[in-house]
Amino acid sequence: MGFCPCFGDETSEVPLADRDPVLLVSGMGGSILHSKPKKFGFTTRVWVRISLADLEFRKKIWSLYNPETGYTESLDKKSDIVVPDDDHGLYAIDILDPSWFVKCVHLTEVYHFHDMIDMLVGCGYVKGTTLFGYGYDFRQSNRMDKLMDGLKLKLETAYKASGGRKVNIISHSMGGVLILCFMSLYRDVFSKYVNKWIALACPFQGAPGCINDALLTGLEFVEGFESFFFVSRWTFHQLLVECPSIYEMLANPDYKWKKKPEIQVWRKHEKDGNVIVNLESYGPTQSISVFEEALRHNELKYNGKLMPVPFNLAILKWATGTRQVISNAKLPDGVSFYNIYGTSFDTPFDVCYGSEKSPIEDLSEVCQTLPQYSYVDGDGSVPVESATVLTPIFLYFCT
Repeated sequence: MGFCPCFGDETSEVPLADRDPVLLVSGMGGSILHSKPKKFGFTTRVWVRISLADLEFRKKIWSLYNPETGYTESLDKKSDIVVPDDDHGLYAIDILDPSWFVKCVHLTEVYHFHDMIDMLVGCGYVKGTTLFGYGYDFRQSNRMDKLMDGLKLKLETAYKASGGRKVNIISHSMGGVLILCFMSLYRDVFSKYVNKWIALACPFQGAPGCINDALLTGLEFVEGFESFFFVSRWTFHQLLVECPSIYEMLANPDYKWKKKPEIQVWRKHEKDGNVIVNLESYGPTQSISVFEEALRHNELKYNGKLMPVPFNLAILKWATGTRQVISNAKLPDGVSFYNIYGTSFDTPFDVCYGSEKSPIEDLSEVCQTLPQYSYVDGDGSVPVESATVLTPIFLYFCT
């Protein structure tokens, strides 16, 4: 049956672009999250949003880790957190707050993969044929079944839609940790569907300064005036303490750092009636005691109830298992690897709390203290040393 020439003929086939398909994989905080009612009601975007951001985050995204399932589960039992798969997965990783206001003021902080998507489309890539996106629930462990199954399905879809061509993966930051887990756990599937993997700013050995401080005082994705319209540092902190993905980006304690990353605390002690102030330093392994002590009284208030949110040793144990999964990753024969990372930016490495003049007496005070960083070379979040050194048995080559 013929149609108006303006719209073409439905019986004609659109030729496939002569390109290998590309799959874009986001990192920490790089996916839109929706709150979907389990029964009736409207699905709403809860991450990222500018309007009522902090309130909706507390109501819908605050979560607790369930050691029986391994998942971080929302405190709101009336809804589920889901990642939209519109536009072949690209919508969730494009502009993270696609509201008219954000587009009007062009708030670039939430323009995630937008420019890259536009560039690839301009180069002839076709959404749904040779261009796909994979956003995921970044609260969860990078090796959880739901995330692994979703990535497997996306690779299969891209492979079939492009006419059986292998996929080129471009991952950003923590997305690289997700890919390493998939490669380790599903090596045959990875070999079947993947042609190249391009890792952008992957924290192979962790992101010490940023992650240590995130667990102690929180995290801000935007600074300055815009931060007043965003999720507050402390609100974000209360989620991160229950996120396996964050624990999985702690500094690798088994890696031989040129200089071990440290948490430093100016401490005040009294001995024999004398006040003693000294600087205490904790390496990757010793830092666990700091987290435990600093967060021992941490709690959040949800629906009028106070809930304890200490440093989670069950998550730490799980994250240690994830580190072992990553260490077993090996690039399959025939798959090319490209590692792209940023340099020349001050990147947090050691983090210090208190000062000689204003020392800390009780470690719980750390959580209300502004950090002071010592910096190394990197992209602002991931040190060059972490982004360039892979696991010992991860055999890679560049072509």
